[in-house]
Amino acid sequence: NNSNFQETRIQPGYELLPGADSDIIEAGGLQFGPYIGDIVRHVDRLALVRGMSMDTLGHATGKRRFLTGKPPSGLQARGSSGATWLASRLGREHDIPNLAVRVESYNKDQPNFASGIKVSNVGDLLKAIRADRPFSEQLVDQQIEALLQQDAACTRALISRFGDKAESARRKSLEMTSSGLGDTFDFLANNTEMATIRSHYGFAKNTNGLGTPGARAALAAKAIMSGVTRTVSVTLNGGFDTHGLNWAAVQGPRQMAGFNAIARLVEDLSSTQYKDTGSTWMDHTNIIAFSEFSRTSMLNNNFGRDHWLNSACLVLGADVKGGQIIGASSDMGMQPQPINLETGLVDNTEAGVSVNPEHVLQTLIHAIGYRNDPADLRVDPIFALLKNS
Repeated sequence: NNSNFQETRIQPGYELLPGADSDIIEAGGLQFGPYIGDIVRHVDRLALVRGMSMDTLGHATGKRRFLTGKPPSGLQARGSSGATWLASRLGREHDIPNLAVRVESYNKDQPNFASGIKVSNVGDLLKAIRADRPFSEQLVDQQIEALLQQDAACTRALISRFGDKAESARRKSLEMTSSGLGDTFDFLANNTEMATIRSHYGFAKNTNGLGTPGARAALAAKAIMSGVTRTVSVTLNGGFDTHGLNWAAVQGPRQMAGFNAIARLVEDLSSTQYKDTGSTWMDHTNIIAFSEFSRTSMLNNNFGRDHWLNSACLVLGADVKGGQIIGASSDMGMQPQPINLETGLVDNTEAGVSVNPEHVLQTLIHAIGYRNDPADLRVDPIFALLKNS
C-alpha cells in the first residue's frame, strides 16, 4: 500500500510493475510476490525464513557470511563453507564430494577431499572430468604416471603437507577422468535422455543454453542423482544489483527464472526413484536458496532500491516442514524481527533470537544428525524448520 508509506517507511512500488504482473499470488494459505514463479506449486514442501539480519551492506561480506555461517574478517571468509563441512561428514566415496558452480568455496579446517571443485558452467565441468590426453600412445601415458608416482613416494614429498595435498588432488583427477562421467553431463548430445532434460529444464541445445538457470539446475540434479556428489552449490541467476528504475523491468523476470529453475529441480528429484527404495531423490535432498541481502523498503531518488541489512531465504526438502513462514519483518521499515526458534514466530521478549545465516546452516547440520555445534557456528538450529526436531 503506497498511501501511507511516509508513516510505515514501506513503499511497494507495485504501480511501477507492468499490469497484471503486479498481482499478489496466494497459495497454501501463504502470500507471495508477483514473480514467485512455478516454485509456488511446491508450497507444501517449502518454508520461507524472513527477517534475517545480515549485519552488512556489502556483497562480498554478505555472500561469505551465508556460505560459511560466520561473519568475515574484513572481506576474508573466516571459516569453511557450509557445503565443505557437510561434504566432509557425508563421505569421500563420491567422485566429486563437493561441487561448486559459480560459487565461492572455502576450506579452512576440513579434509582436502571436501574442498569444493569450482566450475563456471557445464562446459568447465566436462573439461574437468573428461580425459584430455596430449599423447596418442598409451605407453607414454603410463611412463608419465610411473614418474609422477615415483616422485610422490620420495622422502621430500612424503613429509610435505603441500606435496600430500597435490598428490591427493592429482589422484582424484585421474579417478574422475577415468570414470566415464563425461556423458552424464553432455547436455548437448543427440540422444533421448538429453533431449528430455533440455525440454524439462527449458534450455536450448546450444552453448548459450548451457549458461541459463535451467541448465545449471539440471547440472545440480544430474550430479546428485548420478551419485557424482552429495553436495552442490550453484548460482542459478544473477544481475540483481540494480539501483534504478530498471528494477521494475529486470529484477522480477530474473528472480522468476531462478525460482522456475528450482521448481524444475524439485520436480526432477521428486519423480526419480532413489536407489530402488520406493522413495524419491527429493525425499533425501534438502535445498536452500539465498542471496547476500535484500533491498530497501523505500524507493531511492532514482525510483530504485539499494542494499538492505534485512534478508530472507527459501528452504525445502526431505527434512523441512513446508507450507510455513518463519520469522517476519517489522511493519515499520521492514526491520528484522527476533523469533522463537521452536515455533518460528516473532518473539520481541528478551528470549527472542535474531536470526542470521548461521542459524539456517546449523539447521541443515542438525538435520543430518550432528549435535553440539561441531562446525562452531555458536547458534542453535531453527527447530521450527524441521519435520523431526
